[in-house]
Amino acid sequence: MADSWMAQRAAGVVLHPTSLPGPHGMGDFGPNAYFFVDWLHAAGQTLWQTLPLGPVGPGDSPYMGSSAFAGNPLLVALEPLVQRGWLDAQTLQADWDDERVDYAVVSPWRLQKLRQAFAGFELHASTQERSELAAWALSQQAWLEDYALFMALDQAYRPALWPEWPSALALRDAVALAKARTSHAREIDFWCFVQWQFELQWQAVKSYAHSKGVRLVGDLPIFVAHHSADCWARPDLYELDSTGQPQVVAGVPPDFFSDTGQRWGNPLYNWAAMARDGYQWWIERVRRQLHLADVVRIDHFRGFVDYWEIPASEPDAVRGRWQPGPGAALFKALALALGDLPIIAEDLGIITLEVSVLRERTGFPGMRVLQFAFSGDAGNAFLPHNFEPGTVVYTGTHDNDTVPGWWASCSPHERAFATHYLGIDDHHAVHWAMVRAASFSVARLSLCQFQDVLGLDSQHRMNKPGTMGCWSWRFKWDWVGADLAQCLANITAASGRTGFDRLRF
Repeated sequence: MADSWMAQRAAGVVLHPTSLPGPHGMGDFGPNAYFFVDWLHAAGQTLWQTLPLGPVGPGDSPYMGSSAFAGNPLLVALEPLVQRGWLDAQTLQADWDDERVDYAVVSPWRLQKLRQAFAGFELHASTQERSELAAWALSQQAWLEDYALFMALDQAYRPALWPEWPSALALRDAVALAKARTSHAREIDFWCFVQWQFELQWQAVKSYAHSKGVRLVGDLPIFVAHHSADCWARPDLYELDSTGQPQVVAGVPPDFFSDTGQRWGNPLYNWAAMARDGYQWWIERVRRQLHLADVVRIDHFRGFVDYWEIPASEPDAVRGRWQPGPGAALFKALALALGDLPIIAEDLGIITLEVSVLRERTGFPGMRVLQFAFSGDAGNAFLPHNFEPGTVVYTGTHDNDTVPGWWASCSPHERAFATHYLGIDDHHAVHWAMVRAASFSVARLSLCQFQDVLGLDSQHRMNKPGTMGCWSWRFKWDWVGADLAQCLANITAASGRTGFDRLRF
């Protein structure tokens, strides 16, 4: 297995930047991102896994954004814009909920501040700063040009989706696009400015993390949103009709958890069209993600073998069918273009032999989630004694409950089995027992949600699939006890995932 990036045992924490503390309504790339890196270092953690860093879409989900290449504008910290002299600090005074992100209020407020900062840039930027923006925009032209124009048109025609725009723009008539670039020039420049600041700020956080021995783990959703720059710019790469509307959409079939399955609604790829140019769009997409992170988790790995195709006219996922994905051909093309791929394959759910064969062929480590380990018997694949070293173990993912929440709602069988397996008694909290079990397993990488380190209940879970009002959780620093970092460092050092000298007896 080409796993040089997994050569050493390591441990880390899953926390999306939006969950960080901060004074402006949500977490971002400001000072608290650096404080969190410092905390990870103190706790002996060498991995920080985020959710997708792209723009959020319907339901505020980072898995349904307007671009597969752009960054989330809401993550741009405002303090650096004040320091540059582009934004007035006096305009940032506001009273926010520091435990939840109220996207309906925060999003327009932060975008307004970014527009004010752009106006300040236009008035006060130095010649060098203007040159830096121009040079960066040119270097990212392959995706940035279409994204910035898409966002300008989205602002002009919202709430209409792109197939409902004037037909010349929806169908990308060259003359109409040229006119739009002229008439919306300032708006286009604004979105380029925002992406430039996203890039500068996140790369600064990444550089600081590296200085503290922390690697960043990103997250790449398999699908993109229909109302996205990607789908509008390259409709030939998707299963769309002549007007740009999806003919079929993504989802998963009915199973134990849902009688009607899940209808995600993303447009499906035209894999034959993607194959004709050697999967160039995917190569550039993965290249971009590996620029933003050191390791990338690919969501719904199963979909590369076969995926559930649902007619767009269907209200649920019942009347779908399995269709073949690109399989090994895609990953061969990626490896030829990009070399060894530091990728984690999200292989959860009902996994067929073909999916396992593809994952083993690529050499990507798969995932194991401890919350799934206790529903059966000792042969359960999610139990640590059944792991293979080339595995990434999680106490739970962003789609799971917190460990204390899971413990409060699990079945009597799961509770009894876990009590014996983990050695839980009145003196051992279940969240620490799960963290220990993950860390002491043979899995090369061990990760846990920050909520599980803090021992928080179900009110603090990040997402509950199939429901609205998710993705808004934030923590406060006064929840993080003074001895918490050392407690985690002790577990991490004793299990050989950081230097043994970090252990305090």
